[in-house]
Amino acid sequence: MEKLAMLWEARDEKKVRCGLCSHRCTIKEGRRGICGVRENRDGTLYTLNYGLTSSVAPDPIEKKPLFHFYPGTTVFSLGTVGCNFRCMHCQNYNISQRPLEEAPFLHDYPPETAVELAKDHGCAGIAWTYNEPTIWFEYTYDSAVLAKKEGLYTVYVTNGYMTEEALDTIAPHLDAMNVDVKGFTDEFYKEIASAKLAPVLETVERAVEKGIFVELTYLVIPTRNDGDEEIRRFASWVAQLDPEIPVHFSRFHPDYQMMDLPPTPVKTLERARELALESLSYVYTGNVPGDPGENTYCPDCGAELVRRWGFVVEEINLSEDCTCPGCGREISMVTAQRPGRPARRG
Repeated sequence: MEKLAMLWEARDEKKVRCGLCSHRCTIKEGRRGICGVRENRDGTLYTLNYGLTSSVAPDPIEKKPLFHFYPGTTVFSLGTVGCNFRCMHCQNYNISQRPLEEAPFLHDYPPETAVELAKDHGCAGIAWTYNEPTIWFEYTYDSAVLAKKEGLYTVYVTNGYMTEEALDTIAPHLDAMNVDVKGFTDEFYKEIASAKLAPVLETVERAVEKGIFVELTYLVIPTRNDGDEEIRRFASWVAQLDPEIPVHFSRFHPDYQMMDLPPTPVKTLERARELALESLSYVYTGNVPGDPGENTYCPDCGAELVRRWGFVVEEINLSEDCTCPGCGREISMVTAQRPGRPARRG
């Protein structure tokens, strides 16, 4: 469905400048932005994929991954087509890198339908995921406003490349974000994603300031972003924001244009977790079902507080006020019993 776009300005010669993501594309008449779903028509910017979904499913919130945000609940997840990144290792490239016209499997889910389906499936919230949610901003904004009115929580699973004005617009209606920090060098972002690192970090910093609940994912790719120094610098940056922010070091599997690399050795993930725990409270290993690094432990006494197997929560051992039952330490977690965002420690 086509709709007048948000967050753009007219330029000379019928050009427009999009203000949605940090590419800030200047788009000539008849052309589209890097995302492939925002088009300049006679000097007016339109979004082409409003409500058009490629993927819809009730998911465990842990799959996003969000481990400290309503653990054990189900979230209604939706994705569309297109992306503002060109990640060489994208595991969802069949939707993120596919032109809109080559996606015959799209279905129209107006915001009202998406919210009703979320409620019908017994989901506690709604998430925009699978590909970059920012690129169908108008749809996610309208859906988030409606979802909040219906008592659902709202989640972005994002690469973090949105502009300050985009985040300012969605923030009052967005409860949580998992931001994918793909590496911690400009060289990596330029080579692997055709993007820049700084805008991602700025989005995370702004989201934390605005009180959006944030977790971070760092996909550890052998020989590309797995060095001790890079991991330490990443963890140090997170700690300066708030050492309570949960971080997920996920295992890479070869896909798309990076089939030449092996899966990440589990020992490499364990090393990254060990380094990050020098300055952070909650660090996880991802894509390794059954690994002890999937569980939540008290940062003070080491008690096991949440036991997981993959995306399944097997046991939660927390006091109702989200404190450790052993030592009383406050745990940075949002639950039905404590829906407010935990105080920052950074």
